[in-house]
Amino acid sequence: MWYLPKRIDVAGVLFLVGLVSCVKIPETGKSALLLTSPSFENQLGAGGYKEILAKSKINQDPRLNDLLRRVATRIAAQTRRSDFKWEFKLIESKEKNAWCMPGGKIAVYTAILPDMMNEAGMATVLGHEVAHATLRHAGQRISQQMVVNLGLSLAEISLGNSAQRDTIIGLLGAGATVGVILPYSRDHESEADLVGLRYMAGAGYDPQESIQFWKRFSKSSGGAPPEFLSTHPGTTTRISDLQNHLAEANRRYQTASQKYGSGEKI
Repeated sequence: MWYLPKRIDVAGVLFLVGLVSCVKIPETGKSALLLTSPSFENQLGAGGYKEILAKSKINQDPRLNDLLRRVATRIAAQTRRSDFKWEFKLIESKEKNAWCMPGGKIAVYTAILPDMMNEAGMATVLGHEVAHATLRHAGQRISQQMVVNLGLSLAEISLGNSAQRDTIIGLLGAGATVGVILPYSRDHESEADLVGLRYMAGAGYDPQESIQFWKRFSKSSGGAPPEFLSTHPGTTTRISDLQNHLAEANRRYQTASQKYGSGEKI
């Protein structure tokens, strides 16, 4: 039989959870909180991918699909992740989007193709999405949410029948969303931008084209919520970060076995 005290050292419990669950990510050299296994994440991704594709209209244009496979294969080769079963699909949609599920299951929506403009623009997007997979961002988000939920539950127990209990729990929930979950997502987007930049440069695509893509995307997409309330960094921040890493990406581009520049137009 175990005993749960009325007041719990919430920070101490969360610290211990983090301490025993940190994994080093090879692509960045940083440690990340991961409570999930790669096999669990990949199984989750495969199931979710199959479910979404079953409800979607898959684009059948031979040229566009050949272009997608060609660029995607070059990007995926940079990851050296033979354990991933890479899949890339082009989905008919009016939404400007692309996404990646764990294990290398990637979809590109047709509405974003004009912003890509060329192979290098496509490589920018695919590099970003592929990086989400290799960085295990889905597993990190799941793990983070598990810890946030644990922290709120422990705080609720610790507060007991306090008169301010409901108010405090509500504030903690809002603070977790704005102060932890959203910035955590923005960090992931920035990481995927920079690792993706390395992938596209190594695959032989001009990294300068990444800047041009984000300028086109920003112009065609209109306004966005304030950065501190957004899951994605603002375009200005995004472009600045990419520019700060262009020198390194250019060195990788110069040593690529083959150079495609901006590649074929879409």
